[in-house]
Amino acid sequence: MRRPKDKLIAGLDLHSNNAMIGIINQDGKRVAYRKLDCDLNEVVGFLEPFKPQLQSMAVESTFNWYWLVDGLRAKEYPTDLANPAKIEQYSGMKHVTDKDDAFHLAERQRLDILPKAHVYDPELRPVRDLLRRRTNLVHQRTALLLSFKSLYARTNGQQPDLSDAKKMEPKEALKLYTHPANQLIARLQAEHMQALEKSILRIEKAVLDCAREIPLYERLLTLPGIGRILGMTITMEVGDIKRFESDGDFASYCRLVDAQRLSNGKCKADNNQQSGNKYLSWAFVEASNFARRYDEQCRRWYAPQGGQDQQDHRDQSAGLQTGQGGLVRDGPANQLRRETHVSGIGDEKELILRAAASQRRGWTKSPVD
Repeated sequence: MRRPKDKLIAGLDLHSNNAMIGIINQDGKRVAYRKLDCDLNEVVGFLEPFKPQLQSMAVESTFNWYWLVDGLRAKEYPTDLANPAKIEQYSGMKHVTDKDDAFHLAERQRLDILPKAHVYDPELRPVRDLLRRRTNLVHQRTALLLSFKSLYARTNGQQPDLSDAKKMEPKEALKLYTHPANQLIARLQAEHMQALEKSILRIEKAVLDCAREIPLYERLLTLPGIGRILGMTITMEVGDIKRFESDGDFASYCRLVDAQRLSNGKCKADNNQQSGNKYLSWAFVEASNFARRYDEQCRRWYAPQGGQDQQDHRDQSAGLQTGQGGLVRDGPANQLRRETHVSGIGDEKELILRAAASQRRGWTKSPVD
């Protein structure tokens, strides 16, 4: 029988259509378990009798945890989100079920060895996800634009101007062809591109209104190569930058760390290369390319001078580097860092500037959300 003052720990193994809950006491003894549908009322109804003694809860999921973690926290259940990529599976057991997984989560939570993931702010998370959907719409528009270009090249033997094709009205697209089938597909593609353009602009406006309220956004716009879209992307994907303990952790999360496993001077494997945030990785690579093309200081720094020997020397002496082309290097970057420090702009911008400096340090820690 459970002692009245026993503290309990719960583990929830969440799947796409059910959740397995296992509860243990402070001694690791199994107290209760239940397999439930993915319904918050059912989960809360099962946990309600144990709520006064529940010390903590751990939820493991891959993609569909929003409703459960947010719902339990809203009802004042102490809930942590486990990081499944870092959980070491137990070995030596021939038969393992979802019930064992749930109790395994609870046991690791009891021993305080459970790898935890960052839980993004529930108020900003939908805005961040909305901006991610913009990327999907941009991909669709680009696919239509390339198809439109391909059809025109096959039919007329010339390459159309893509900037004009983006703005082309459906009625104008009809005049490009004589065959009714080509006229129909050209008109449909023009209509779809216009519709996607309107949807993309609506998303950008909604996200921009939210991003302007976050101080990090305005600071990001002062960095070379970062404009409105990249600034919004970095702002929304980073969230609370204080969750990163160091610039190395942030660089790893942005996939800017050289992920290789070397042995005897040979690369044996790509080490955890996909761990991190792909949206931040894209944003910083784009920022580095824009900075090299349009920022005067960065363009002068990257301009070839004095042959390959001098270029190699500059590469070795560079203080800031990234894994894909470089965000900014030693010359303008260090000057910008000094200006940042003197002007007291804040820790957020300084941390972002220093993130790329950790490429050679071998960081592997990467929070997830």
